[in-house]
Amino acid sequence: MADEEVKNMMCGIAGTDSESLLESIKLHHLSDLGRDHSRTDVFSLYQALALSIRDRLVANWIETQRSYYHKSAKSVYYLSLEFLTGKSLVSNALNLGYEEEVRKALEHFNMSLEDVESAEIDAGLGNGGLGRLASCFLDSMATLGIPGYGYGIRYEYGIFKQTIENGEQVECPDDWLQSGNPWEFRRKGFMFNVRLYGREEQYTADDGTVRHCWTDAAKVRAMPCDMLIPGYENDNVINMRLWAAQPASRFNLDLFNSGDYIRSMEDAVKTETISKVLYPSDRLSEGRELRLVQQYFFVSATIQDMMRRFMKLGLDYMELPNRAVVHLNETHPAIAIPELMRILLDDHRLDWDHAWRICRRTFAYTNHTVMPEALEKWPLDMVKKVLPRHVSIIFEINRRFLEEVEARFPGDEERLMRMSIIEEGEYKHVRMAWLAVVGSFTVNGVSQLHGDLIKKNIFQDFVEMFPEKFTAVTNGITPRRWIRQCNPNLSDLITEKIGRDWVKDLSQLRKLEEWAGDEEFQKRWEECRSMCKKRLVDYARKDYGLYLPQDWMYDVQVKRIHEYKRQILNILHAIVIYNRLRRNPDSVQVPRLKIFAGKAAPSYFIAKRIIKLANCVAAVINSDRSVNGKLRVAFMPNYRVSQAQLIIPATDLSEQISLAGTEASGTGNMKFALNGSLTIGTLDGANIEIMEEVGDENIFIFGMNAEEAEQRRINGYNPMEVESGDQELAEALGMIRDGWFSEGDRHLFEPVVHALTNGGDQYMALADFRSYIDCQDRVDALWQDGMEWTRRSILNTAGAGRFSSDRSIMDYATRVWGVRPVKKG
Repeated sequence: MADEEVKNMMCGIAGTDSESLLESIKLHHLSDLGRDHSRTDVFSLYQALALSIRDRLVANWIETQRSYYHKSAKSVYYLSLEFLTGKSLVSNALNLGYEEEVRKALEHFNMSLEDVESAEIDAGLGNGGLGRLASCFLDSMATLGIPGYGYGIRYEYGIFKQTIENGEQVECPDDWLQSGNPWEFRRKGFMFNVRLYGREEQYTADDGTVRHCWTDAAKVRAMPCDMLIPGYENDNVINMRLWAAQPASRFNLDLFNSGDYIRSMEDAVKTETISKVLYPSDRLSEGRELRLVQQYFFVSATIQDMMRRFMKLGLDYMELPNRAVVHLNETHPAIAIPELMRILLDDHRLDWDHAWRICRRTFAYTNHTVMPEALEKWPLDMVKKVLPRHVSIIFEINRRFLEEVEARFPGDEERLMRMSIIEEGEYKHVRMAWLAVVGSFTVNGVSQLHGDLIKKNIFQDFVEMFPEKFTAVTNGITPRRWIRQCNPNLSDLITEKIGRDWVKDLSQLRKLEEWAGDEEFQKRWEECRSMCKKRLVDYARKDYGLYLPQDWMYDVQVKRIHEYKRQILNILHAIVIYNRLRRNPDSVQVPRLKIFAGKAAPSYFIAKRIIKLANCVAAVINSDRSVNGKLRVAFMPNYRVSQAQLIIPATDLSEQISLAGTEASGTGNMKFALNGSLTIGTLDGANIEIMEEVGDENIFIFGMNAEEAEQRRINGYNPMEVESGDQELAEALGMIRDGWFSEGDRHLFEPVVHALTNGGDQYMALADFRSYIDCQDRVDALWQDGMEWTRRSILNTAGAGRFSSDRSIMDYATRVWGVRPVKKG
């Protein structure tokens, strides 16, 4: 079918004007939903509209795929265990350029686009920054015309839906697919077999070579489910391919007929568990094993899919790295390296040397952590059980690699132990980060600081071995979702002043600098920000019964709850303000609303206690009439992408307060700055680069830098001494100890206080406490000069251009992947 044929076929059902959209919506009510469009409801209208927009994606997607093929394009296979997409309706309409036409079509039903979007549920395909970054990258790949695909798992349930009961996190199933997903294509005709368990056998082939095979393995079917990702106003559409686990046989009729009805379905249930839940609990060995199975499941299906495309070209195997690059987003997909080796060795009968040269030219690896203890390792016995063939391949990779190390550093036994992919000890482990480094041609950090730290602290031995492998690509965010969509009034104001091209070239935001001191522009800027606050106020009241004061400073910390994120510092600051107000109401001039949001891992006890503490502190402060006219605290449950799109544009002060040297990059900090928030933060992750771009006078920096924190720890850090030397800190901790915020219960928060004091304060919150409090006092002083605050808000947006994911993707394309943009036609 030619491209023009596709266009002609689709034009009857996929016109871009409002009348065509309306007819398409009516048609989908009839043909897909089986109902009368004149009696529709919000959810049915959402489904029909989503299907209508999907119609308009399909022809462009086919044309895009054809252009890759006709131009012999090298493609990116972006492997990520998470894609935190959020909602798709408005994003897709915006990127297609149909937003206004969609609004006109919905007028026929007396509904707004926002009304209809409310029926959509955030896709439960990710958890935090890793997944959101991956989704931003796909948006930029589509917008820039970079040939590529995103690959992951189609989780039936997200990590969990968070509710707050008695101040505590309660996890409920995130059944995001309960009513289906109108955006996906389930492609049962392109399923692959994935093998698990069994054993490895060795045999002599007809040509006399020793070969290996994987026998007696269980088989699982991987079904691809495609979600289409449009570029911004360029008719380019790529796809995110998510794998759903299907049983090789759904039903055992013999068992059923014998009356064993449960066992007749047992295999199907076990198989479907693989793609059931994002991050199953790893408290039990069964949960850990399921995580390994998940990783291999999607990796195996993806590599088979890549080889399917490559084999159609009829090229020599050595050409594979010239046609495909596999990008590993963290170590979760690192098992792809031995999987490609297995396919090349066992299925295509290549010799080891040729197969390994292909592998090492095909894979690139992004590391997202600075903490060695966070690097993924799998028990060797578990890997042997689940993937017996891969263990022998990993052993051979390791043997040959250590021979290289020995040749380069003869006699250095300790180095061999440190660099071995197999970690020795009572229980041996496979070091997945080591495997990723050895099997990839490039390893990158995700900010300049992170790139330096991983070379110094994690991969130092490997840097000495392969200095040319290591680089850094600073993360980025898509401006389409993170300002154009979520902050439309501010976007329109920016467009009025500098034109509309900034949405695809964020560096043009620098043009706003000349308007930063203009009083009329400042007034309009603040009017836009006030509208964002009103939207958040309405949402909080409607969805959670929270009453937020609209004209206060919004001091916001929204992110995963973890000790290294140091939400505890923010809570201690709230207690300090509370105590100052109790003693002297006139000592605090700035009314401040502290907003917290974020989920804690279900098994992370201390993080869940921190959530409880935040809510208990909120309850005491908000009910105290002597202080609640100047201070309130709110915890917003179930933080997710759609909620972030409301909170971030309304934020005045962005809390990015992790201990320097612990945050790889962060992307939340970028989203806040892009929307005009001022940052209070440490010299950690991308905060450093934000400071460089917006100017150090337009950001509030406090605390130790990474080197100072390391040196203080070496010198013997004693948090008890810090507490005893700071009256406000001692008072705040004493109130938590004595049950001030827990109705007299002295035991409830004892674990939190112990972790900060006797427990050693691993993330040095108390060490940075006084610097943080003093910095917050400077925030208060600036807030009282409204025009100056607004000027700096504008300059933060003006300086955020570097943090576009378009810039990140072009960095990857030119410096890592060796991929060029492809224009259709």
